[in-house]
Amino acid sequence: MVASKSNLVNLDAMIKRADFASEGNDSASFETFNTIPARELSSGSPIAALLRKPDFQRETNHWTPDQVASLLECYVNGDLIPSVILWKSSSYLFVIDGGHRLSVIKAWMEDDYGDGSISHRLFGHNVSNEQRKAAEQARKTINRRVGSWSYYKGLLEDDDNITSEQRQRLSTITTRGLPVQWVKGDVDKAETSFFNINMKGTPLDDIEELLLKNRKKPIAIAARAIIRAGKGHRYWSKFDSQQADIIEDEAFKLHKLLFNPEFQRPIKTLDLPLGGSKGVRNAAQILIDFLLISSRRQQEAIPAIASFSQDEDGNSTIEILRKAKKLIGRITGNDGGSLGLHPAIYFYGPSGRHSIPMFLGTISLISYKIINNNSRFFVKLTEVREKLEKVLIENKELIAAIVQRHRSKDRASRYHTFLERIIESIHKGKELEAEDLVLISELDGKIIAGDFKRKESSISDEVKSKVFIGAALANAMKCPICRGYLDVEKSVSYDHIVRVRDGGLGNFENFQLTHPYCNQSVKN
Repeated sequence: MVASKSNLVNLDAMIKRADFASEGNDSASFETFNTIPARELSSGSPIAALLRKPDFQRETNHWTPDQVASLLECYVNGDLIPSVILWKSSSYLFVIDGGHRLSVIKAWMEDDYGDGSISHRLFGHNVSNEQRKAAEQARKTINRRVGSWSYYKGLLEDDDNITSEQRQRLSTITTRGLPVQWVKGDVDKAETSFFNINMKGTPLDDIEELLLKNRKKPIAIAARAIIRAGKGHRYWSKFDSQQADIIEDEAFKLHKLLFNPEFQRPIKTLDLPLGGSKGVRNAAQILIDFLLISSRRQQEAIPAIASFSQDEDGNSTIEILRKAKKLIGRITGNDGGSLGLHPAIYFYGPSGRHSIPMFLGTISLISYKIINNNSRFFVKLTEVREKLEKVLIENKELIAAIVQRHRSKDRASRYHTFLERIIESIHKGKELEAEDLVLISELDGKIIAGDFKRKESSISDEVKSKVFIGAALANAMKCPICRGYLDVEKSVSYDHIVRVRDGGLGNFENFQLTHPYCNQSVKN
């Protein structure tokens, strides 16, 4: 069974990253060692200070709490653990293989499973609830099955009152080291060894491979910056400090727009993040596609990440980030052009799960109309918004089924077309029923009445979320101009009912809450 991404322990802070390409090879003073004792992984030790991961290595977050505890059980019981493979550069000891093993033992010593002081420093105190929960689960599992590092340190101070099993474990812990093998050669040899070894271990998924192959291109740099809100390892560190500061600032703003507040289940608020969960894997998938959509040029298809040149000075990455922020500003926020689309209606499915195809498809449609200067579309959208949102709310199960019937790689683009056709049909005066939506979707004959309904046997988080969203929307505020729902936490404008130029006053009775676009563009 594949572990849930929310149940994986983030140990990425335990070993810092560095750039292979900036390192030479000083073999003249190269002396190897055969093992790394656990004590040499603690903060302040010489070996720990020199250990580095290649900067393109994926995050060290692919083990569950049980896997972390199992490695520690093997260590304290003297069971076999595969060798760690290192390469010595002129400055550091790079981990070619065994990063998870080393990180687990260091995390054990530091009591930091993604929520401790070392992790907080790396992630700029931007540690998600998912990461905290996985860390706490790991800590409880380890304390139950193995015991904490501090527990064993306490036994050393009171060795007159310990059991034979405890004494045996203490002997193993204090004398055992992880076996080490070495890669000899230059930077190219080290990088080749890294890929040869790691491709045979836990395979890279499509998103990880895409980021890895394009790691020096602006889309990949921007995506990684946004995921961690400009914190964590600085993949943009080769740029000058002014450019790096701009990248971090723009990434922080985009992270906040897309992923705040943090997603919780079951849903108990309509203040939902536009981009769904900030879990690294989901966020990366969404961000790559979102950044590519926001980079599309007039009358052109959405570009591929490989079509971009490597960013040599940071300017391309900054341009990507700013285009993305401008596009998301048309979806949410308080700028005059913001449509204030309510995420619960446009980006979440019937059970309160974030829908990547709905999010990207909607973003794609808005982007396409903007870059082709189709201002009439936004007027049309405002004119039909009340009926459009009624259709989207009342047919969520059917729409979710329609989305799922398309191939995964086509879902966002098909939803783009599907949503545009719904808007056009409503604008022409058509009252849309379920059968009409099936026809518009071009899946006629593949969905029959009722096959998208689900029967729930228990009160799951999905059922609770669905009930809450339905009840909350029934009592939610609407824009008095277009009658569409207001996302009051993120996107609202204070509008004079009677305009100032027509003699309207600034008193309570003359104000209403509207969408920024309705206030600035429709009314005026």
